Amino acid sequence: MTAQDNVTQIEELEPKAVWRLFAGMANVPRESKREEKIRAHVLAWAKEQGFPAREDRVGNIVIEVPATRGHENAPITVLQGHLDMVCEKNAGTAHDFTKDPIKLILDSDPESGEQIIRADGTTLGADNGIGLALSMAAATSPDVVHGPLEILCTIDEEAGMTGAKVLEPKFFKGRRMLNLDSEEDDTIYIGCAGGCDSTLTCDFPADPISTTEEVVRLTVDGLRGGHSGSNIHENRGNAVRLLVTTILRAVLPDVRLVSVSGGSKRNAIAREAHAILAGPDGFSSELKSMAGDVAKESAEASSEPSISIRVEQAEREEAGVALSVEDTSTVLAMIAALPHGVLDMHPQITGLVQTSNNVAKVSTVVSGDQTAMQITVETLSRSSSDGWMNAVLQQIAAVGTLAGADVETGNEYPGWEPDVDSKVLAVCRDTYKELFDEEPIVTAIHAGLECGLIGERMGGMDMVSFGPRIEGAHSPDECVWVASVDKVWRYLTAVLAKLA
Repeated sequence: MTAQDNVTQIEELEPKAVWRLFAGMANVPRESKREEKIRAHVLAWAKEQGFPAREDRVGNIVIEVPATRGHENAPITVLQGHLDMVCEKNAGTAHDFTKDPIKLILDSDPESGEQIIRADGTTLGADNGIGLALSMAAATSPDVVHGPLEILCTIDEEAGMTGAKVLEPKFFKGRRMLNLDSEEDDTIYIGCAGGCDSTLTCDFPADPISTTEEVVRLTVDGLRGGHSGSNIHENRGNAVRLLVTTILRAVLPDVRLVSVSGGSKRNAIAREAHAILAGPDGFSSELKSMAGDVAKESAEASSEPSISIRVEQAEREEAGVALSVEDTSTVLAMIAALPHGVLDMHPQITGLVQTSNNVAKVSTVVSGDQTAMQITVETLSRSSSDGWMNAVLQQIAAVGTLAGADVETGNEYPGWEPDVDSKVLAVCRDTYKELFDEEPIVTAIHAGLECGLIGERMGGMDMVSFGPRIEGAHSPDECVWVASVDKVWRYLTAVLAKLA
């Protein structure tokens, strides 16, 4: 089946209006901080529909949608989602996220046999393209009853929520909101964790590699990766930490670090990592032995059946200079000492992670004159507790200080405090029960949502969040369930009718 055949089949799925809009967005690049083309796409759509639209100074968009006739006096409902997507791809996938369309594939879930949509070797962009498509379809479908709507499209949610952080109180009028950026179709979210980035930067002198040193490449790949908020409790393997563990476990006293890299996004669990090492002739044998042990242990402990840890001879041209043995030890110890994974569970909400940290990314830069090397480690901490957040940030800073690193924090965003007395929640809960003859799950989420920031910036917002079933977000395994999109479509349109 050709790519066009796949798209044609997807566009004929129900609800057609949603899938056609989503397929259209798949053709438009929308990497975080590079949303120019998707902004233009959405604004062109609004103009075509005759909807007034405006942008703020950073590129957030509000589209005004008139009410269904007879419901003009209902309060405005804001439908909110973000324009950007996490851009991740498998190592063997040739894809340029600045220009290539996402290749959509209609497939079946191997366990249930249910229809899913996934991408060919890249992230899908259902997070949050499906949410935007649901909003846009609701605004244009003639059989959907609704009051006045404002579709709020924010930029850069995935890389710092910088769009939501600068929203002005007068940018839109509505004070009740449906955020469509959640990933379980039986759950209504009424709260989320806050987050904060930390960056540790180490500068060391570097020396040439001698002709007597063996030079090898250590690679960790085949991991599932995933969302550092919604998947962190699953104990998925982190390629950066497994890379460091392999080197440290091999007990190689004379090994020197030539380069280290791994991970790509703060909010994604690292799927791949690489290091080039120089050491005494023959040290690769011990490293290979330990790589096999670590891979086996990790596969058993973290449910990573496809994990691969390989040691291969590196090209001499790749290895110009290296850190000293002592500085190599410092870097490895620093990364190993950083907290990672679930750190605390919520005391009131069973099964909800309260605090976590993701050791997300590591990179190397060598100076132009080949005399110095800079190692940078990036983390993302999440917590619904200010006290725990401060404790984690202090621990990260302490580890960095001991290693002689400069430590910076930033891109902090607040959590979203649950409001169990929300009027919008009451409507959504009752509507779900009427439609599906069961109670929805009402809870908070450990992943970050823009609701906390929007509520803080705008004041007085009554909000909930829901969405269709998406799995593997922030990784090339991302997929969305076709039947779930139809379920949420029926739910969204029923909620809008009630709110009207």
